[in-house]
Amino acid sequence: MGMWIGRNRKARVTYGFDEIALVPGRVTINPNEVDITCHLPRKEADPLALKIPILASAMDGVVDVRFAIAMSKLGGLAVLNLEGVQTRYKNPQEVLQKIVDANKADVTALLQRIHQEPVQEDLIAARVRQIKDGGALAAVSSIPQRAAEFGKIAQEAGADVFVVQSTVSTVRHISSEYKSLDLAKFCREMRIPVIVGNTVGYDVTFEVMECGPAGVLVGVGPGAACTSRGVLGLGVPQVTATADCAAARDAYFKKTSRYVPIVTDGGMSRGGDVCKALACGADAVMVGSAFAKAQEAPGCGYHWGMATPHANLPRGTRIKVGTTGSLKQILFGPAEVDDGSQNLVGAITTCMGNVGARNIAEFQQTEIIIAPSIKTEGKLFQTVQSVGMGTS
Repeated sequence: MGMWIGRNRKARVTYGFDEIALVPGRVTINPNEVDITCHLPRKEADPLALKIPILASAMDGVVDVRFAIAMSKLGGLAVLNLEGVQTRYKNPQEVLQKIVDANKADVTALLQRIHQEPVQEDLIAARVRQIKDGGALAAVSSIPQRAAEFGKIAQEAGADVFVVQSTVSTVRHISSEYKSLDLAKFCREMRIPVIVGNTVGYDVTFEVMECGPAGVLVGVGPGAACTSRGVLGLGVPQVTATADCAAARDAYFKKTSRYVPIVTDGGMSRGGDVCKALACGADAVMVGSAFAKAQEAPGCGYHWGMATPHANLPRGTRIKVGTTGSLKQILFGPAEVDDGSQNLVGAITTCMGNVGARNIAEFQQTEIIIAPSIKTEGKLFQTVQSVGMGTS
């Protein structure tokens, strides 16, 4: 499988969202009658049910306490970054305003200075409790090196979900400088669901699932504010990554009878992208830039990647996305823009109705075609006038 790129060297052909399309079904369904519920398994309780299969990314410009509460009440799940400004500063809004106001040339250095302030453990517990006091589900994240420490604090404070997230996640991490996280032990000892990310391949996803997580994040470098693909040259387009990881999930389920949801993380700015991710095998999606446009987002119309403040090799940037509407509008409409960036849930249910899928499991069986001209065919006027599908 693959194509020759030179003597003795082959490369696989892979696909992103703009290169495929979903085929309408032989039966159609009323969009109001499809089930888009996503379930996260829990050890000693019924699965955690999300009314909508959408998570908000653990980025400082997207999720704070206020946003997490609003997202949960609308049926989704927002993940708070435990290594961002929310846990380093008692008054994070002042710090966020400095990031928003910084000029383009200085913002990365500013972020690096801001993140020199240590994470305060009391603020981890405080943020979790604030979310819970707001009547919401509390999901938080950290890198693997801090997971054992922060996971215990967050769990005791009442967190519902813990996310272990890094640029690339593997079970077999080798280091002589620090102790690697024993992922299987961590998942076993945590009482709350643990989501692990990020992966893009079949084998590594299967190995991660053997450690007992409640979910796996899929995607390396596709995020709007991420520069990993340029800085490191790493990444697999999200359509192929999702399909490969979904195959690992299905094989693991066949072997163990334990279903581990996969969550496509990044690269989706419009409803059509979200629909394609689900149809390619995702059980849910994690979105950042689309939510950074919400009035409730702490970034005030700006968005930056989790690795932007890295001290030695930043792998993210700050981008301006603007503020286009409320979080409710972005999720449920009514849409006031023509580019598909609002009413994401409406896009999912309408697409599912048109392919004849009653639930996400059936949606994952949708016929998919390779169609690189799908966004441009017949759209000359939109492209020339920079409206609708011609805005990207």
